[in-house]
Amino acid sequence: MSGIYLHIPFCKKACHYCNFHFSTSMRHADKMIVAIHAELQLRKKEAQRPVETIYFGGGTPSVLSKEHIVGMLDQVHQHYDVIQSPEITLEANPDDLTLEYMQALQEAGINRLSIGIQSFHDSELKLMNRAHNASQALSSVTLAKKEFDNVSIDLLFGNPNTTLDDWKRNLDHALQLEVPHISSYALTLEPKTALERFVDKGVVSLLDENVVEAQFHHLVDTLTQAGYDHYELSSFGKPGYHSQNNTGYWQGKTYLGIGPSAHGFDGNQRYWNVSNNASYMQQITKGELPQTIEKLSVVDIFNESIMIGLRASWGVSLQAMENKLGLRYRQHLEDQAKRFMDEGLLHIENNALKTTRKGAFLADGISAELFLIDWLGASP
Repeated sequence: MSGIYLHIPFCKKACHYCNFHFSTSMRHADKMIVAIHAELQLRKKEAQRPVETIYFGGGTPSVLSKEHIVGMLDQVHQHYDVIQSPEITLEANPDDLTLEYMQALQEAGINRLSIGIQSFHDSELKLMNRAHNASQALSSVTLAKKEFDNVSIDLLFGNPNTTLDDWKRNLDHALQLEVPHISSYALTLEPKTALERFVDKGVVSLLDENVVEAQFHHLVDTLTQAGYDHYELSSFGKPGYHSQNNTGYWQGKTYLGIGPSAHGFDGNQRYWNVSNNASYMQQITKGELPQTIEKLSVVDIFNESIMIGLRASWGVSLQAMENKLGLRYRQHLEDQAKRFMDEGLLHIENNALKTTRKGAFLADGISAELFLIDWLGASP
């Protein structure tokens, strides 16, 4: 096993762009934590390898008390074989990060903090409906660096009304804070979100894609020149500070997903838990796993290898594709990739298919174009 992901389905506010599973009511938080404890116990037989990473995601894990965090970590250590120094990450919002709370997190065993900054501009934060302001964004990171060596921040680019100069100022703030890891994502229009309604009603207009692409290239150029490794499409880390948890996902390692809506992978099949807090707790209380299971087909493996590989700095290993699925799958991929290579969007380096600088921004779209929709003849 590579890791355990714990989904904490609570937030103070609903961000306008977010479609992750969460509730803004903490009324049943204690019952939810008890259910998460129970799921950890129910899944302990699924762990075949030592746990290397533990990740508290959500939602907003920092809305929980120290006692909640300690209780879940105690369950992990009680029921699983955990390596001596695992990476233990907690996602947090700036407005939750008091000195006392961060010291409590450290005492609980958290050694990596991922702070959801999103922007250092009040106008952007207000449009997103974030619970913090720009001043809290800056102060929380400054304070966190005094308590944690391993700090990551999240930033969004491509926000409505955001110019390239606005984005440059955001990155300037980030660089001045000297955090060892930055995750940065393009704002996307997700279904059933407030942002989708605003766009549909004409209240908000999304940026032109060329402007978003310019912001992405400025992001990459600025952070790589500052010494960050661009090791995944949205991830930038100083040497020694790459996210071990996320790298495990991209390398196809196994992991358990705990909590409502959480996903897990055992090497052959994926599962995902029900995205409903009440249903999740009811089924767990009965000793049942509230999951849907999907066994990966050869087509699934082929498509996922492309989707993950083109986002990562190491690319899609052509030899690994051949070893896992057979020569004809490798040849098919190379044949289909040729037109993107001719356009300067893909290239082959060290026997791996990778995006070029020009193609990186289009990685997800290129992956979709390369996907198989049916079998290539018989099974490998």
